[in-house]
Amino acid sequence: MAAVTEAPPLAPAPEEKPPRKKRGRWTPYWLLLPGILWLIVFFALPMIYQGSTSIQTGSLEDGYKVTWHFATYWDALSEYWPQFLRSVLYAAAATILCLLLGYPLAYLIAFRAGRWRNLIMILVIAPFFTSFLIRTLAWKTILADSGPVVSVLNTLHVLDVTNWLGWTSGDRVLATPLAVVCGLTYNFLPFMILPLYTSLERIDGRLHEAAGDLYAKPFTTFRKVTFPLSMPGVVSGTLLTFIPAAGDYVNAELLGSTDTRMIGNVIQTQFLRILDYPTAAALSFILMAAILAMVTIYIRKSGTEDLV
Repeated sequence: MAAVTEAPPLAPAPEEKPPRKKRGRWTPYWLLLPGILWLIVFFALPMIYQGSTSIQTGSLEDGYKVTWHFATYWDALSEYWPQFLRSVLYAAAATILCLLLGYPLAYLIAFRAGRWRNLIMILVIAPFFTSFLIRTLAWKTILADSGPVVSVLNTLHVLDVTNWLGWTSGDRVLATPLAVVCGLTYNFLPFMILPLYTSLERIDGRLHEAAGDLYAKPFTTFRKVTFPLSMPGVVSGTLLTFIPAAGDYVNAELLGSTDTRMIGNVIQTQFLRILDYPTAAALSFILMAAILAMVTIYIRKSGTEDLV
């Protein structure tokens, strides 16, 4: 008779462990808490305070009270609209110059610099190690009436053209719109170069090789491949340049004159000299709203809504 084999004993079923509690569920919120508190204390509360200041009436001697006087906005805009327009024009001119100067340099660093890349990047960032005020004061020496720059411009008859455009006056550059735009361009040029370099550096070099294999000329490759792929850097650079340039007042104060005052100079004067706090706060909110509207339209027109 065949031997009967006994079946092996069944292993005991494993005990079911209770589900783990999601201990890390609140971790992201705790990490965001310091940043949120910072924004509340140093952004939201000052904004609320300035908003309440803009609708107050009174005087420095008698004190200011919230009277919901929204007419301050209309009065400020109707009186200082030339400074608003001038700020937008100067900032736009400086932004365009920064793009024209910064894009070739960023392209050189990204694709042609080779072992010199780090050195050029250090030279781009080096101005940040000097005070903004000192850099602007240096331009007073560079653009001095008896300096070499003005002499060269006079020799080349460049000032004749700028005089015709209304950017200079006579044989001098200081205290003219050209001096203010030059100062804005120099001070904010690194803010244009760095985003452009970051965007260009991410482009795969094989795309250029593929365009060459398809008999595309260098200019066609730049127009069809390089520039479209670098648009995020272009948009970021123009925003980082235009926004602070529109509210700047140091360059107009040191390199310009009373005819080149920007809205930042008016706000500074209203806050610190005239001590008209409601008007200064209203001008600040109008400037912020105008820049926000222009930036939103620009981003949507450029097709980079993901940056909003």
